[in-house]
This record gives sequence, structure tokens and C-alpha cells, in this order.
Amino acid sequence: MVGREKELKIHFVPGRCELVEEDVDIPSRRVLITGATGLLGRAVFKEFNENNWNAVGCGYRRAQPRFEQINLLDSIAVHDIIHDFQPHVIVHCAAERRPDVVESQPDAASQLNVAASGNLAKEAAGVGAFLIYISTDYVFDGTSPPYKETDVPNPLNLYGKTKLEGEKAVLENNEDAAVLRVPVLYGEVERLEESAVTVMFDKVQFSNKSANMDHWQQRFPTNVKDVATVCRQLAEKRMLDPSVKGTFHWSGNEQMTKYEMACAIADAFNLPSSHLRPITDCPVVGALRPRNAQLDCSKLEMLGIGQRTPFRAGIKESLWPFLVDKRWRQTVFH
Repeated sequence: MVGREKELKIHFVPGRCELVEEDVDIPSRRVLITGATGLLGRAVFKEFNENNWNAVGCGYRRAQPRFEQINLLDSIAVHDIIHDFQPHVIVHCAAERRPDVVESQPDAASQLNVAASGNLAKEAAGVGAFLIYISTDYVFDGTSPPYKETDVPNPLNLYGKTKLEGEKAVLENNEDAAVLRVPVLYGEVERLEESAVTVMFDKVQFSNKSANMDHWQQRFPTNVKDVATVCRQLAEKRMLDPSVKGTFHWSGNEQMTKYEMACAIADAFNLPSSHLRPITDCPVVGALRPRNAQLDCSKLEMLGIGQRTPFRAGIKESLWPFLVDKRWRQTVFH
């Protein structure tokens, strides 16, 4: 499972330092992760890297120095990195995932979510790599949950439409690829705005001001660590069984509105929640959202694949670095 490579290391001894060449183990299984600088991509990179995979991540604006800087719209650059690295697996996390941004910048979103995905699938097929394309529950209209992989999609907004078109582009260019649909994600964010779940934390913490919270849309917040585990398990299953391909669903199983998430966050940190106000009307601002796009995950579960972190435990781990009132830390963590 591992190869050997030479690596230069500095050894310090009394009075001097030496540059020596040492053998290091390099795992033979290779995985390429796009969008590795993002919330999900970082978790996917970490999961593979810590489980005996030779992982290479690529990103764009925030890539260097940790990851390879690749513009996924540059077909030559994409071709070169795939043919140079020869990955066994590619996990395609890169996307424009913000529905309101997709509505305001449709051409750019379509280029990344559709055209780049189709090209990546074609290049993956060229080297025999298993591609996992990350998609969304927003391909469904939310009127008749829970949704199986075989249910007919009907996206309500342009984001859902571009991701559905991306699914089609991937499978048309690579019939052995996999599509993994997931819902709203959260995890160890670098900034609160990285997730539609964690972004609520400031409204929860600053209880001197009332805050309106959506209590209409039913969500299933899912930890990126769990999605990363599913990606790795799916990849490892595929390396043993070439019939593992097609469309799959994964999701947390705790149904919550944003208001209920905010109350759960408050409870996790022993913070007051009386200033949070539930709004039960259908939102009228921004892109349309499905009321309840719950995903049926039984297909993956039957393969023995899956992991679910309880929301309160996962959100506490994700948000404690952003806790403003340090006095609360002793009651929560000690």
C-alpha cells in the first residue's frame, strides 16, 4: 500500500546541523481533491490524508502554499495535473454553492458548476480515475420528501439547476463516475460566513438585539467530517467493486429549521435564546428554496457506508473558537 521516496531533512546535532536524505513512505493510493481550500474540501483532504492515501488538494485564490493552484476553467492545466499525478480517485468539491450569488452571476456559476465539471469527468475517464461529484439536495423542489436517488429532480433555483446540469455533464462524460448529493453543511469553519449554519452564531451570541430566524424551511444540517468519511468509504468500496457508481445521497438525520438550529446552538453553549424570533412565512427575498428536500440515504447505508455526528456535538466543536464571552467556556468545556 505504500511506496518509498527520498526526502531531505535537517538534523541538529551539538555544534552543527546536517542535511540528510531519508526514505519516507508514500501511500500508493492517490486522490485529487478540487476545492480543497473550502469548508468541505479541507475536511475531505484531511480524511484521505489521515487514512493512508496520497492526497493532493487544489484550489484557486487561497491555494498556495498548501495546495496546488489550478483554475478549473483552464482545461490544459486540469489535463496536466491529472496526467502528472495519475489519481485513482478525484473528489470534486469545487463549486459556486451560494444560491443568491448564482442568481446574480449565472454565467460564471455555470462555467464552474457545469462546464468545468464535465471536463473534469472527461479527464478522469482518460486516466481511469473514479470521480465523485459533490451535488446538492437543491436539485429537488421539496414538495414530496424524502427523496431517493431515482426520484425525478425539479430544482427551484438556478443553483439547483446548475448542479443538476453538472451531474448530467459528469455522467455523460464518465459513466463510471459517482454523484453524491448532500444538504446544508457545517464544520470547522475559518470564518463564520463559510456555512449557512455557522453564520447564525453572532445572532445567537448577541442577545441584546432580537433576531428573526427562518422557521419555514426544513433543513438537515450535515457535518463535513461525515461527508468526507462517506467520500473515502465510497472510494475504497469502489476500488474493490467497479459496480459502485451512479448517484448517492448522504445527509444528517436531524430535521431543523434555522430557528431550531439557532436554539440548539444557544443550548450547546448555555446561551439565552429568548431574543430569537421564529418566522414561519415563506421567505420572499433571494433565490427560491425548497421547503423540505430531505434525502433518503438508504442506498449508501445498505453498502455499509456512512457516519453521522450529532448536531449539538458537531456544532459545539465547530463554533467554540468563535465564542465571544470567554466566561461561558468554563461552563461548556470544563
